[in-house]
Order: sequence, then structure tokens, then C-alpha cells
Amino acid sequence: MPKIIVGIDEVGRGPIAGPVLACAVCMPNIRFSPIRDSKQLTARQREEIYKFLENDSEVKWGIGEVSEKVIDEINILQATKLAMIKAVKDLENKIRPDYLLIDGNFGIDIDIPQKSIIKGDEKNSSIAAASIIAKVVRDRIMMDYHKRYPKYRFNLNKGYSTALHRKKIREFGLCPIHRRTFCCD
Repeated sequence: MPKIIVGIDEVGRGPIAGPVLACAVCMPNIRFSPIRDSKQLTARQREEIYKFLENDSEVKWGIGEVSEKVIDEINILQATKLAMIKAVKDLENKIRPDYLLIDGNFGIDIDIPQKSIIKGDEKNSSIAAASIIAKVVRDRIMMDYHKRYPKYRFNLNKGYSTALHRKKIREFGLCPIHRRTFCCD
């Protein structure tokens, strides 16, 4: 029986607002050339690939989300690892991974053999798919936050520290989804 190999990546380590999100993806026999690191794609390309992956019955994934409040409590690295563990556990509701390929230079505390790959989202299609799915899901979360807190323009900055975002914080103060340990000038 072939091993179930799962790629894992995260998005949202750098923003000053919103959650960190991880995705764990199993893509048996999928070779779809546009799949690459989410940062190398436009939002439209990410959405198209997301839909392709969502409609392929062989592709399975899990999502793990850790809030800005937990990020402030345990730090972003520990929150990232926790999001990855949550993503694997979510995936385990569908399939049981035999081996994990993790984007980065660290492992996670879960009883599954694993390998860390620096720039894994550029080297492995399942890690790249995880980066795309996580990015699409997080961007949608930030769009929902924009509806709740429109003055911060999360529709434009997705929680990242842009000049306009920092200006809005100076003007209105922090909102509930800002990371207190990350903010601000």
C-alpha cells in the first residue's frame, strides 16, 4: 500500500492582524502545472487553483487556525506549529497521513514521521497546494473582517503592516483582531 504523504504550509505569520492559518494537503497523483508557491500567484490564479483542488475528489486537506489572541499568548512560531498540528488533525478526519513534508526549518509535535523543507512551497507540489489553500482561506477570513472593521481596509492589506494600515491604526487605534505583540509604530 502506498504511503500517504502530506504537504503542510502556513500563511499569516507576518501580519499585524488576524489569525495564522495552516493547511495539510494530500494530493495523490495530481500534477497540475500552475501549482506553485502562493506568493508567486495572483489572487485570481490562487482562486482558480483552489477551485480545481476543491473539485478533485482525490485531493484531501485539513485547515488549522490560531487566533491573534493565542498568537499574542504563545508567540508566532508556537502558534504556527499549533496551526499545523490542527491542520493535520483536521485532515485525519478524512485520511491518516503516513509522512509529513513541512515548509520551513522546524518540525511539529505530532506522532507522524516528518521532514522539514526550507522553501518547500517552491520544491514540492503538495506543500505549494497547501500554501495556496491556506492563503485563499485566510484572505476570505480577512475579507469577512473587513466587513466588520471596514476602516482598517483589511480588504486591501489582509492584516499586513502597510502604510495605509498603520495610518488607520494611528487614526482609530487597534481593533479586536490586531496582534498586540506585533503592533505598532
